[in-house]
Amino acid sequence: MNKAHFRFVTSTAGFTLVEVLVAVAVFATMAALAWGGLNAVIRVRETLLVEQEDFTRIQRMVGVLERDLGSAVRRTVRGNYGEPLAAMIGGPDQVEFTHAGFASPLAEARSSLERVVYELDLKSLKRGRYAALDRAPGSAPQLSTLRDRIESFRLRYLDKDGHWFDRWPPRDPPQPDALPRAVEFRIDLGGAGEITRLIELAGAAAPIATAP
Repeated sequence: MNKAHFRFVTSTAGFTLVEVLVAVAVFATMAALAWGGLNAVIRVRETLLVEQEDFTRIQRMVGVLERDLGSAVRRTVRGNYGEPLAAMIGGPDQVEFTHAGFASPLAEARSSLERVVYELDLKSLKRGRYAALDRAPGSAPQLSTLRDRIESFRLRYLDKDGHWFDRWPPRDPPQPDALPRAVEFRIDLGGAGEITRLIELAGAAAPIATAP
């Protein structure tokens, strides 16, 4: 009786080769599915992080441009050869102007006005700043890229009479210290859509700004 019981236990407790192979195949399939799902979650997370960083950069780009335009002042400057330059020089895809609010983080004794330029260069929207308002020979703006992958950057300018211009200042009559009533810019982000803003220039009606 004991001998028969021993044969029963050994015959039911073991696994055949087919059973082992089936178990391994099931485990491998489950592991592959789990890894595929985890890999998909990781890819989605990385994509969301990239999109979030790009959205933050877009917000920063638009915010800087709005702030600079909103603080534009009627301050003409001297170019590299001493020639007078208008307070704002604008074209359909580039604009240069003087703005206020250029604070010094170290409380240095210097002008609070700054001359900046915005331009589209090889699908990169760039902001340039000049070290001084009235330039020395050979001086150039220090450029920084606000965002890549810009399809187009378009500007137009509204005068006090409600007329739109593709360039500023109007040539007739010459008004080098004049500012437009408002500036509209359109930034085509390609697949990310288009941003349009209309910025009113409070400095258009203000007195001519002076700086050392």
